[in-house]
Amino acid sequence: MLVLLPPSEGKAASGRGAPLKPESLSLPGLAAARAAVLDELVELCAADEEKAREVLGLSEGLRGEIAKNVELRTAGTRPAGEIYTGVLYDALDLASLDAASRRRAGRSLLVFSGLWGAVRVGDRIPSYRCSMGVKLPGLGALGAYWRGPMAQVLPEAAGDGLVLDLRSSAYTAAWRPKGEVAQRTASVRVLHSQMVDGVERRSVVSHFNKATKGRLVRDLLVADARPKGPAELVETLRELGYVVEAEAPARAGRAWSLDVVVTEIH
Repeated sequence: MLVLLPPSEGKAASGRGAPLKPESLSLPGLAAARAAVLDELVELCAADEEKAREVLGLSEGLRGEIAKNVELRTAGTRPAGEIYTGVLYDALDLASLDAASRRRAGRSLLVFSGLWGAVRVGDRIPSYRCSMGVKLPGLGALGAYWRGPMAQVLPEAAGDGLVLDLRSSAYTAAWRPKGEVAQRTASVRVLHSQMVDGVERRSVVSHFNKATKGRLVRDLLVADARPKGPAELVETLRELGYVVEAEAPARAGRAWSLDVVVTEIH
């Protein structure tokens, strides 16, 4: 099973470990594309702070993130699973998993990134600021930039098992499974159900959407769940206590759509 995750906008501080070693990152087929983004990002942030702030879409209060990007090659690193923070990663809580579940996380979780393309949670990276929605002056919109490299690398990374897609829309732009891979891909959204004047109302609540996805991945890891495809995933999630509504694709070569319906927000 390959689980596709979004990163977090906020990130933990870089660690005290050795500086970035690009050759050590997973998915080496992305190395050249990573180097190009890294080079332009560092150059942009070192040359013109105001322009960098505009390109990266940073508020005045986040101006310090630009200096962080300037030091990307020399800053300390830590595992990506520690760098990414926020609601989804708090709920996932990788640090508290038992050893076997952490090993499963290292094999199956793939975090998408505007800077790195995608990394595994054990890859050592520095803290950075560069979302997939950024449009760099030289390389253009990163969502479009990554499509070519991802199309070459991700089908192999997906292997022959289930692909569980929990990414936000900005990150799906970088890679959309196609053909046979799409047929074993399940895209999940979380809906909050509540009764209003006797009528059920459903809505997407961003905070709880992320928290539920984090808990869902954690539960799958702890249970050592190994669904082979979307239909088996639906059954597995129901066995784990989730209310799931599934929609098989109308045509071959399309991903499944799964709704996880919740009634409590916490």
